[in-house]
Amino acid sequence: MALRGTAVRRREDDPLLRGTSTFVADISLLNAAQVYYLTSTMAHADIISIDVDDAKNAPGVIDVVTHADLDIGPYPAANPIFDEAMVRPLLASGRVRFVGEPVVAIIAESAALAQDAAELVDIRYEPLDAIIDPEAALDSSIILFNDTAEGNVVCRMEAEGLHADFDTCDVVTEVRTVNNRLAPAPIETRVAAAEWGADGRLHCYNAGQGPHPVRAAIASILGLEKDQVRVVSRDVGGSFGAKARPSPEEALLGWLAKRVNRPVVWVPSRSDDMVGLGHGRGQIQYCRIGGSSEGDITAYHLHVVQEAGAYPAGGAGLPANARAMLTGCYDIASVGFSSVSVVTNTTPTGAYRGAGRPEAAAAIERAVDVFAKAIGMDPTEVRRRNFHRPEVFPLTTKTGSDYDSGEYEASLDAALDVSGYNDLRVEQARRRSTGDTRLLGIGLATYVERTAGAGRSEYGGVELLSGGRILARTGSSPYGQGHHTAWAMLISDATGVEFDKVEVVHGDTDEVPQGGITGGSRSVQLAGAALWNASEILVEQAKKIAAELLEASEADLSLDVETGNFHVIGTPSIGVSWEHVADHLGEQTVGPRLLHAEEVFESEGPTFPFGTHVAVVEVDTETGKVDLQRLVACDDAGVILNPLLADGQVHGGLAQGAAQALLEEFRYDEDGNPLTGNLGDYAVISAAELPMFERVVLETPTHINPLGAKGIGESGTVGATPAIQNAVVDALSHLGIRHLDMPMTPEKVWRSINAAEVSLPDS
Repeated sequence: MALRGTAVRRREDDPLLRGTSTFVADISLLNAAQVYYLTSTMAHADIISIDVDDAKNAPGVIDVVTHADLDIGPYPAANPIFDEAMVRPLLASGRVRFVGEPVVAIIAESAALAQDAAELVDIRYEPLDAIIDPEAALDSSIILFNDTAEGNVVCRMEAEGLHADFDTCDVVTEVRTVNNRLAPAPIETRVAAAEWGADGRLHCYNAGQGPHPVRAAIASILGLEKDQVRVVSRDVGGSFGAKARPSPEEALLGWLAKRVNRPVVWVPSRSDDMVGLGHGRGQIQYCRIGGSSEGDITAYHLHVVQEAGAYPAGGAGLPANARAMLTGCYDIASVGFSSVSVVTNTTPTGAYRGAGRPEAAAAIERAVDVFAKAIGMDPTEVRRRNFHRPEVFPLTTKTGSDYDSGEYEASLDAALDVSGYNDLRVEQARRRSTGDTRLLGIGLATYVERTAGAGRSEYGGVELLSGGRILARTGSSPYGQGHHTAWAMLISDATGVEFDKVEVVHGDTDEVPQGGITGGSRSVQLAGAALWNASEILVEQAKKIAAELLEASEADLSLDVETGNFHVIGTPSIGVSWEHVADHLGEQTVGPRLLHAEEVFESEGPTFPFGTHVAVVEVDTETGKVDLQRLVACDDAGVILNPLLADGQVHGGLAQGAAQALLEEFRYDEDGNPLTGNLGDYAVISAAELPMFERVVLETPTHINPLGAKGIGESGTVGATPAIQNAVVDALSHLGIRHLDMPMTPEKVWRSINAAEVSLPDS
């Protein structure tokens, strides 16, 4: 029985539930020392002096390190277009630029002793004015770096050769939206460890998204060849894009281990991570959209002001993804794009679940709703009228994205049908007419996103072992996605070897020859395709051996994947199993390897999943509280490998989208002090705030890979965020409220309602 398309339960869960998994903090390193980083308590200040003498003499302290001790660095920029003057030191040098920036590394016998010693470090600061508002940073006299080309500006982008023409539009509307700054808050923090092995190499233990890019970064920073560094990344407690690169604190561990001639372990606290692990989103968007009074959208321009935080990291380049996905699902004749990324005295921003694609969807989907309201047309009909039609695919958008396939109207119809959209509108009108204090809002978003957009190749290898078992090696490292289950399913389907006889190895640069990051929803379509192709090669290799055993021509042989037997075509009762092949090879082969096949799958381009989400909210006009009643999600990610795994990915994304829309925001005061630096103040969403999601599945295959699959790990958050935001605005639209920025907290909603009631004319 073929496993693809069936809800096979995750094989990863047993060790997680029984507590036998191996996270970095579980690794026992002989005579390991603990590292603690003393970080800046000021958002912007010159460092006058650092006195570490008392700390060095504290009980249990092995060493204390400042920037003056380092002979390595700096931390490499994430993008070569960024201004070189804004380079980040591994430890603060001369100036601190955000609360949470590491200044001093303390190595001690225990974490507690290191923290005690940190209290004895005397740092004298000369405070400087801080800049927090990214728009204010554009022309502020407060400059974070000297000798920059354009003050606080990191980079500018545009869509070259494109210009949005609004002159012929009957209606032009504008909306300014804030895509709020978020803290990723994975369950496991940036835990890391390093030791120099007996082989003379640096061994690093990483809680991230793939060991090979981490190895490359650490080797570069430390001035080592890549083969001098081994990185192991086994069980990982979440990331959401934020741990794709090693942080400066992690990158420094190998240097510290050599300095003290001992293994070192770093386990940052939750509070450390809230201000140290890169934040997500952080965009201000100016959307201008125009068209005819009949509902045809003919012009759209988006200008983005992107928060980069104190040092340009991945976040500064995220507007490029918004540019790529500028027009979403819509066929718009005239478009334009511009952006500017700026530094501020805040935690650096980076990739976070969707990395620019949710931001693009939020902009266009809010703009379409505002346009629909201006012309008095139902937002569903405006969308339907302007969708790209199925027959035009594949197509290239005006900003150069090569959309592979799409059935946008089908996803809209499916979501509307399941939600009972027309009945919801009737109920909404009833509540308004009766003066009900619990208003109903219906919001939707039809989105398209790009998956496997960066790093379009991945490694997969399969090896036949004794007993007919198969060992698979993959360059894709999971941190919750269920890869061990998914890859065993694919290999079982391709070879006929039983699911339970397939072992998957990942996350070790010594065991797997190459690999990328698990991010950008790329795994099934790249790593899965690589393992599928490698499995087919392995079958052909095994077929040669089976032909010898059956004394038949290889061309006459077939593999029955239902039984896992090779047989002569037309004679299925006489066959040779994988175990027979392995036993035969075992008698003739010197060494452990019997048959082996590997593949690096190179994709011709990204894929473009799409869908429609419908959100139903109740807004209490007396308190401003928003209750998310329903969230219907129709997501089309091509051919689905495992519905159970896909549902889990979508549900996680929907929860994230709801969290951003209603609750989560990382905030600072005007001096750059974090106001939401722990989970007591930062409102991470819980099951109590979420309904049971209603999932609608469509499958439009892609031609980009042999599995017909597209990514699904981030689709939920791309569509849910604007759908919920549109729903809340829709609930209040009859009061004259045109827009609300996220998060739509009770206080923000309540103030808007009361301001609207004051401004409304007497009836």
